[in-house]
Amino acid sequence: MKYPAIENLRQRAKERIPRFAFEYLDGGCNEDVNLHKNTSEIREIELKPYYLRGHNASSLKTELFGKTYDAPFGIAPIGLQGLMWPGAPEILAKAAVQHNIPFVLSTVTTASIETIGKITDGRFWFQLYHPTENALRDDLLDRAEAAGCEVLCVLCDVPTFGYRPRDIRNGLAMPPKMTLSNMIQILGKPNWALRTLFHGQPEFANLKKYMPKGMDMGQLGQYMNQTFSGRLSEAKIAPIRDRWKGKLVLKGVASAEDTEMAIRLGFDGIIVSNHGGRQLDAGQSSIKSMAPIVENHTGKIKIMLDSGIRSGVDVARSLASGAEFTFLGRSFMYGVAAMGAAGGDHVASILKKQLQQVLEQVCCERVGDLTNHLIKPSE
Repeated sequence: MKYPAIENLRQRAKERIPRFAFEYLDGGCNEDVNLHKNTSEIREIELKPYYLRGHNASSLKTELFGKTYDAPFGIAPIGLQGLMWPGAPEILAKAAVQHNIPFVLSTVTTASIETIGKITDGRFWFQLYHPTENALRDDLLDRAEAAGCEVLCVLCDVPTFGYRPRDIRNGLAMPPKMTLSNMIQILGKPNWALRTLFHGQPEFANLKKYMPKGMDMGQLGQYMNQTFSGRLSEAKIAPIRDRWKGKLVLKGVASAEDTEMAIRLGFDGIIVSNHGGRQLDAGQSSIKSMAPIVENHTGKIKIMLDSGIRSGVDVARSLASGAEFTFLGRSFMYGVAAMGAAGGDHVASILKKQLQQVLEQVCCERVGDLTNHLIKPSE
């Protein structure tokens, strides 16, 4: 296997795509403090093996919201995916179907709800950035429902856009600004440039129908700020719960207080997440903020985890810490940026093999039993 680990794919992705695209994918906010805490603090978790215990085959199958998935992880939403590799969301949606795991589509990615609905035959989730206008919100919900979307994820951790020095320096935009630096980067990656040219310039496919006709793409940032209000409240959430007929998840939860409100407002699940360390550099890592939520709210609402998970071993650590399901974003995008159409399948296969090995090594037959293998700090 040429790329046996996610880090191998990350290094290959760095070589293969322009710097502005890689830094958008790879970076956090401010000084990347929380980005690094996410991964390092998950990796402080230790598992206890029971080598003399009777052990049958280990299974990765996991039940979530009445559906059985082939593994306890899914593909997290990422914006601007087609900027990093042409057709990236379509590639990942196909991989999700192939491996029977969830794929979460972002409002601000480069494939439409309708396209992903067709690829997955309705077996996908949709992450909603909350619009300022109710009519736009309702139309997005109607489109998701019509496409067969199974789970709606309402995003709560972007009340303001993160301060990301790399993206500011690179003048990140859709399409990329043709500064001298960016042009040199593009010319240095001819494979990426030719594939992007063939595929067509990336665009916000879900939002295209709402944008003013003839709008200068240079005005896109202002349009996004005016069109979306990331700051949620009970008044904004209630109409969504009333309108949406499927399962409803609150994504970006980082406190027991917000978990309690999610339960009271009728959410079916939460995804504990800090947006991959891209929003609040002074915040806790996702694994640390999940601990009191697991302690106080397990059994009351489905608790899932996102941010900082890079490998199947990290998935095992997260499940042992009390998460009932996990999501990975960067790992899957590293795979696509490194390998193109084969990247999604390759990453899913790596994660399954790594997680399977951990289960068999610690003598755990079901992923739901990994909590019995957690070594607590006092032990």
